[in-house]
Amino acid sequence: MSENPYQPLRVQDLAIGERPQERLEKLGSGALSDTELLAMLLRSGGKGHSVITIAQQLMTEAGSLAALVRWSETDFRRLKGIGRIKALQLVTVMEVSRRVLNENGGTEPLLNRPDLVLKHFQAQILALSVEKFWVLCLNRKNRLLKQVEITSGTATSSLAHPREVFREAIRHGATAVVCVHNHPSGDPAPSAADVQVTRQMREAARTVDIELLDHVIVGRMPADPRGLGYYSFRESGVL
Repeated sequence: MSENPYQPLRVQDLAIGERPQERLEKLGSGALSDTELLAMLLRSGGKGHSVITIAQQLMTEAGSLAALVRWSETDFRRLKGIGRIKALQLVTVMEVSRRVLNENGGTEPLLNRPDLVLKHFQAQILALSVEKFWVLCLNRKNRLLKQVEITSGTATSSLAHPREVFREAIRHGATAVVCVHNHPSGDPAPSAADVQVTRQMREAARTVDIELLDHVIVGRMPADPRGLGYYSFRESGVL
């Protein structure tokens, strides 16, 4: 098969044995490698670059499909053969993936343990480059009534004020709350400001008689020296 360096190379231009579409039709999506799945999304390559080659480069640069979920348009466009439109299509697919991962199937999630809180937020924090603070309003069975973002982009002791947190809890009829914020670095180890905020929330919870079940800092397991991916102020004894 000769390649025209001036013509984008599409999936259907590959030799029969190399076409992921043929394998998809015969064997199903589960039989395709990560590279082949990416090639199906890309559909075509660029000048002198086959679609499989670009898919392989994506996997090499990212390291895994999961890592691609955090990529931005700029990240995708760094690779030869991926222009603006293709990059935007990939960003869209990754955003859909994050939202699907975050679906709870219509059942209010149980959030009475920090590992469950981490699981609930994993898809949401993948692409975040700023610090956000949320309050999870829970019912008597510690199931989620409402998740409310309180602040975004702040990394000081004023990250969240107890007044804002418990105003939302009262509004949604919560009997307990879990405060959550992310560390974009991935390391969930608390700062002095995080400890100060937690103590403020603890005192406010006693005043309004709404249980502060926990304050959880969510990060990523590979960046956490303890390998947990979260830090729980309840488990640490502050609450």
